[in-house]
Amino acid sequence: MIKKAIRMKLHPGYEAEYEKRHRELWPELKEQLIAHGAKSYQIFLDPETLALFGYLEIEDETRWQQLAATEINQKWWHYMAELMETNSDDSPVTQELKEVFTL
Repeated sequence: MIKKAIRMKLHPGYEAEYEKRHRELWPELKEQLIAHGAKSYQIFLDPETLALFGYLEIEDETRWQQLAATEINQKWWHYMAELMETNSDDSPVTQELKEVFTL
């Protein structure tokens, strides 16, 4: 199992909407996340800085990277773009975090 952690950034005032949209995650996106090897995926919000911290456990890095090209994933990126910092293709600006401790 591959463990990944990422940091993203939410725009001010969108905390409740971001959480709402994830509570209502589209079933077809959930299916694709699983199909591309996600075994676990959590996102945490630091309300003081609006930093989002994602933690994922995936089966295979190559398979996981292929999710980005799917139609449903790109539709989700576009849907979420107004809420957070994004790249020109609407993908979230992410920074991979280095694992420094495991219990």
